[in-house]
Amino acid sequence: MRGRSRRTFVTAVLVVTTIVTASGCGKTTQSDASGGTEIRLYGTDGNMSNSFGVPLKGNASALAGMKGTTPLTQLNDDFKNRVRSIDPSVADFNYSGETYDAVVIAGLATEMAKSIDPGVIAKQLVGVTTGDTACDSVSACLGVIHAGHHPRYKGISLSRSGLTDSGEPSSATYGVLNFDRDGKIDDAKTEYVGAGDETAASTKAPPAVSTKPPKTPNTTPLRIGLLLPKTGALGFQGPPMFAAARLAVKDLNDAGGILTQQVVVDDGDDGTSPDVASATVDRFIGDGVQVIIGAGASGVTKAVLPKVVAAGRVIISPSATSDELSKLDDKGLLFRTAPPDVLQAKALTDIIMRDGHQKVAIVARNDSYGKGLAENVQSDLAVNGLKAEDVKVVLYDAKDTFDPKTDQAAVFDPLAKNVSAFGPDGILLVGYDESALVINGLLKAGAKIKPY
Repeated sequence: MRGRSRRTFVTAVLVVTTIVTASGCGKTTQSDASGGTEIRLYGTDGNMSNSFGVPLKGNASALAGMKGTTPLTQLNDDFKNRVRSIDPSVADFNYSGETYDAVVIAGLATEMAKSIDPGVIAKQLVGVTTGDTACDSVSACLGVIHAGHHPRYKGISLSRSGLTDSGEPSSATYGVLNFDRDGKIDDAKTEYVGAGDETAASTKAPPAVSTKPPKTPNTTPLRIGLLLPKTGALGFQGPPMFAAARLAVKDLNDAGGILTQQVVVDDGDDGTSPDVASATVDRFIGDGVQVIIGAGASGVTKAVLPKVVAAGRVIISPSATSDELSKLDDKGLLFRTAPPDVLQAKALTDIIMRDGHQKVAIVARNDSYGKGLAENVQSDLAVNGLKAEDVKVVLYDAKDTFDPKTDQAAVFDPLAKNVSAFGPDGILLVGYDESALVINGLLKAGAKIKPY
């Protein structure tokens, strides 16, 4: 894949598999519980991380060979070390590049706009990624602006191309991740594949701004609120995102700040919960935050968007990937540095088909993220030749948190038995940390999970 055109990329990865429903239609294979088909596990950006194996406890070795994708640029050691200088406990770097870039383009757009008014900042956000002068660091891009030019920020995750007219990546890089026998990501096996189309980046010129200095010097700092997961089902994904955001703020301030003032950052928790996130947004609005970085999950981002739009604030998610977000009435205030799932679905399908699966089950959260990605993969598998009766999607009710005891017995054990009865040779898990409960259920049902 690396040898393909520099302008158009086919995504790679994640993947999936068969799912449950004892429908009895179409072909069936011997149940795993009775010693039949071996199953290969695939994951998504919501569960492919070093912390995912914790809920499996003594069964973490079951992850050996599980592979999946996540938006991930090939990060150099310098960036990783700088992120860890902010938080030495960071175990992986999922969405760290996207979070860093979200904060940086917010700062550059504010400097370009010569205003801390969120509506004016929003009009410059796409333009700082598609301007006439390329730059790859905060200080270099601020220098471009101060010289009277439009920067084309080529940062960490936005190194390929800029944002589209609607404010999302036109192309991206995915990491193909693999778990080792200890339930940790084996970095040595990580591969990187491109996705999307560079030519889809916006070609519109951003609004012109005055080159004259303001009559009244700015004395109000740009205030950025971090609406990212500290708790809830995605709490394990939060540390690298918070650290990267704070690193970006440090870089902006070390370069002289924005509009002569040091950028102020407010910590917040989205809780992987609409209710928790809504309360945090209320606090941010009350504190005068102009730009919100988050939320982590697509469903949470969708839930708080009306409140953010009503308050006229900018919101940039570094990790919400649902295609549904592209269609919402956001009044031009919603942006994201994470690519939409339509790209990830094609990547998953590519991997599934190359692995030669005959029956695929997709087990997904019933929310905008899980359902949307599952449906896209299901559709792409059909286009690539799998019969409808050989692809099953099983959805489970999405919750902020799942109880490992009660939900294991009431939800995931029965679900796993149904999946095993369907006889898949591949299973795609589209979820968060609760995907571990699906795996526990499969093991209880006697499923034969195949290592690589």
